[in-house]
Amino acid sequence: MTEGVSELNKLSDRSRTILRQIVETYLTTGEPVGSRNLSRVLPITLSPASIRNVMSDLEQLGLIAAPHTSAGRLPTQLGLRLFVDGLLEIGNLTSEERRKIEAQIVSKREQSIDDVLSEASEMISGLSHCAGVVLAEQQVACLKHIEFVPLEPGKALVVLVGEDQIVENRIIALPQGLPPSALVEAANYLNTHIRGLTIAETRARMEKELRSSRAELDELTQKVIQAGLAEWSGAFDDRQSLIVRGQSNLLKDVTAQDDLERIRQLFDDLEQKHDLVQLLGLSENADGVRIFIGSENKLFSLSGSSLIVAPFHDDERKIVGVLGVIGPTRINYARIIPMVDYTAKLVSRLLT
Repeated sequence: MTEGVSELNKLSDRSRTILRQIVETYLTTGEPVGSRNLSRVLPITLSPASIRNVMSDLEQLGLIAAPHTSAGRLPTQLGLRLFVDGLLEIGNLTSEERRKIEAQIVSKREQSIDDVLSEASEMISGLSHCAGVVLAEQQVACLKHIEFVPLEPGKALVVLVGEDQIVENRIIALPQGLPPSALVEAANYLNTHIRGLTIAETRARMEKELRSSRAELDELTQKVIQAGLAEWSGAFDDRQSLIVRGQSNLLKDVTAQDDLERIRQLFDDLEQKHDLVQLLGLSENADGVRIFIGSENKLFSLSGSSLIVAPFHDDERKIVGVLGVIGPTRINYARIIPMVDYTAKLVSRLLT
């Protein structure tokens, strides 16, 4: 964003004003704008000839372009990025919009976290008229039972059962010379100490006890537990759920064949869940709203779409997911950015 503002500072006031008007017209109508129409709506008095000179300069900078043989100009992806980073005037949500968001999400607070997140995705999709997306770590249930099942020589299956009845399996390598009784001893010891704890709490407790030698276990049994701990670090903690709602919103007011093809491509993009998860994961390191425009990310390079997302936190201020919207590049940034930001903060409050 700093880079965009820096580039914007290189433009004259006249160039910034004209770029802003071209982008705002595009976001409102989706249509290219010419110098004659610009001269009627600009807040400064300029002749069409003067406007054409500025538009020529903006075109050389790669900020606007002429679609086909049209006399008008549209913003390029670079022009949109410059506008969003330095010229966009972000509005505030109305009290009615805030009330509506709170009413829909807070009504789910007594239900599961998944219900809250699903409602958030559905709600933000409806308000933005785009597709709503949520990527979240699945909430880890407390552990109920652990078992070690011997497999081929040198390997065992670790079975973890959560109190929500979700089962995870991991294969671990066993130390040489391990008697079968050691697997039973390790399971009995862990089931005595870990019931009701999360994976993170279990790891912390076991590592502390093994370091302090308080665990009355022989060396080989301790190695089994340590091997299990290494595998458990990825067992429950790395699970993520992806929720996408409101794809049908993207088909509204679409008439041109080019737009239909773009939406079809976007639907294909949304099916590539692995790529979408990776893209949303980039936002988990952000403090606030992040915006991806068009080919800035390979996932949307063909459909020319925009993604506006913000992270949400748990009660330890750890980022546990992101939520936002996906739509065309002429999305209503000024309205949707505060909407995404407010919804993410509200979800964070519910999680704490």
